[in-house]
Amino acid sequence: MSASPATTVTQGSTLGVDVLAGVSIAGLLLPEAVAYSGIAGLPPQAGVMALLAGLVCYGLLGRSRYAIVSATSSSAAVLAAGTLALAGPDGAARAVVAATLVLFTGGCFLLAGAARLGGLSNLIARPVLRGFTFGLACVIALKQLPNLIGLPPLRGDFVPLLLLRVLKSAGDVQPATMGAGVVALLLLFLSERVRRLPGSLLVIVLGVLASGWLAQHGVTLTGAINLTPAWALPTWPSSGQWLPSMELAAALLLVLYAESYGAIRAFALKHGDPVSANRDLLVLGVANVVSGLLHGMPLGAGYSGTSANEAAGARSRLAGLVAAASVLLMVLLLLRWIERIPEPVLAAIVIHAVSKSWRLAVFKPYLQWKRDRLVALAAVLAVLSIGILNGLLVAIAFSLAMLLRQLATPRISVLGQLGGSHDFVDIAEHPRAHVLAGMLILRPEEPLFFANAESILTLARQRVQEHGGTQVVVLSLEESSDLDSTALESLAEFATWLSARGITLRVARLKDAVRALLQRVALPELPSSALNFWSVEDAAMASSKTPLARGSAE
Repeated sequence: MSASPATTVTQGSTLGVDVLAGVSIAGLLLPEAVAYSGIAGLPPQAGVMALLAGLVCYGLLGRSRYAIVSATSSSAAVLAAGTLALAGPDGAARAVVAATLVLFTGGCFLLAGAARLGGLSNLIARPVLRGFTFGLACVIALKQLPNLIGLPPLRGDFVPLLLLRVLKSAGDVQPATMGAGVVALLLLFLSERVRRLPGSLLVIVLGVLASGWLAQHGVTLTGAINLTPAWALPTWPSSGQWLPSMELAAALLLVLYAESYGAIRAFALKHGDPVSANRDLLVLGVANVVSGLLHGMPLGAGYSGTSANEAAGARSRLAGLVAAASVLLMVLLLLRWIERIPEPVLAAIVIHAVSKSWRLAVFKPYLQWKRDRLVALAAVLAVLSIGILNGLLVAIAFSLAMLLRQLATPRISVLGQLGGSHDFVDIAEHPRAHVLAGMLILRPEEPLFFANAESILTLARQRVQEHGGTQVVVLSLEESSDLDSTALESLAEFATWLSARGITLRVARLKDAVRALLQRVALPELPSSALNFWSVEDAAMASSKTPLARGSAE
């Protein structure tokens, strides 16, 4: 049956919009790819090859309608730190190590996808990611400053020392280089005010047109770009470099997937599209493996490229494929002009791209909510003080340590009945609630696990001792979705301690899995009849009918 005219028109208009969007974003993506190669300390073709691999692989295999997979500033900076640590300053050696690291990163993505670890990005808390991004943007911009104004390149990541070096060499600024960089940067910021004006393409064109005059005045140009595909198997690390190489690949995996999943999920929620986290892991794995074989850069779905694709009007993954074809045509037809892009123009493009991460407003909610302020601040300071890669790892470790500190802090509430209602609430927060005679109702405020089970139940013993005449203890375990062996042993010890004092223990609000576990463990002091209470009220009412409770009432 033939398609209706309305359907044909809709499909045709969608096709036209996707083609227009793909052509539009190609002008943004190509100069960024060349610029990000400079961040990574790799030749320009590394960024171009990575861009083509990312656009084609995700366009054919991905799920998101808007995601643009390309090199990102954060992964380029992490790769630069890693290759410098493993191979030193030699450019050729760093390129070989980079290809291996990108392949390993792709392998990590594929393994994570096969293991269905779609929630892997949750290992990086949002405050950590935002703090890391802010600090990273500062480091990247500072290290691009020499290219922008004509100073010797900066080495290292310790920001105060980098600033000191910039100030000491301020007298060596090259006027022509600084003029070109500052003008390009101003044009980029001004172009933001004009809807759909490709600022990056504009400054590239102007820079290429002025490249002859700029080169005569000492301004460095991009130089030769060799785009001959070079499929190559990885050069395996030496025996002492396997562990740091895998650590770097894992770090790139975390950074790329956290950034990618954040961008993909944000636009999926905005447009009501489904998200397939495990599929995206596999597709990003394929893209990174292809990029590594082509000696490209690590790939992820960056927020800037994805948002530009949506703003350009894209409606399907066809826009990414059209962008890949446009980039390829631009490279084939305009390569000798791309090689004449002035370095300060590329530096301006990078600084403008990362400037969107300097907004202090992203930290405002944490200050208002009084939550995770230290985590976000620690991420910023770690990146600025101990480097990009180490800063990220320290920030992740700090956030996990803060979580463990919170979970391991023993907190237990004593519950009382609120008036004559069915509600049992914390008596410390609700003075009108009253404790039932002969009964103590306790609720741990954190899930019981190895780090806190013993301390929480020790605190429960103290509460029992403080409330003399207790005949029945009701323990509400609504916060615990599972119990490990340490928690089980601690619970058994608590039940034995109560039993030795003639106190009956009832457990309320158990999750089904925890109830099944306790029935399988079969603690003598906790028979099945002590576990079948769906609410605190059920446990309190059942307890009130025991001989001990009746005796006290009489």
